Amino acid sequence: MRVLIAEDLALLRDGLTRMLTAYGFEVVATVADGADLADRLVEIRPDVAVVDVRLPPTFTDEGLRAALQARRRVPGLPVLILSQYVEHLYAAELLSDRSGGVGYLLKDRVGDVRDFVSAVRQVASGGTVMDPEVVARLSSRPTTSSAVVSRTATSNPPPECDDEQARDEGPTKREEDLREVPGDPPARERARDLREQAPQAAAGVN
Repeated sequence: MRVLIAEDLALLRDGLTRMLTAYGFEVVATVADGADLADRLVEIRPDVAVVDVRLPPTFTDEGLRAALQARRRVPGLPVLILSQYVEHLYAAELLSDRSGGVGYLLKDRVGDVRDFVSAVRQVASGGTVMDPEVVARLSSRPTTSSAVVSRTATSNPPPECDDEQARDEGPTKREEDLREVPGDPPARERARDLREQAPQAAAGVN
């Protein structure tokens, strides 16, 4: 199964490459920025693309926008989005696409290697994978249709709290993630974990 990885952090990009290779995937291309990502996706047409939302040059939503552009040109092109936060507008647009083969996971899920690999395979086969927390965030937005949430949810989302309670309790862990910048320690720790787990994963497959 041919995979394209778009991730700006070298350690995490290398970790994803090692992990997926250990599970039998062929990583045919890696991309470190969003400048020509849409064109690369259309040109290579991988069986599945694993794309970080936040890529150079602005580190905002280049990866997600490139994925949307590529899927407009190649309907159904399988894309699994990885993010430290939920970008509501583009995430809702991506997940409302009826052609399937989409996923949106928060990067915390990458640490569970077998579940992550299963998610990659599911998206590649045309399925939809949705992080429960992404469902919760999207369902709390008045602009998000209930059809998107009900069609893409794969497990029960965590309880929501109202705005007043959220203000009283302060920022959540996910909101703190919004303040992280590329190369932050949590991202580096995840990358290091992936590099360490890859050989173990390969041993488990054999």
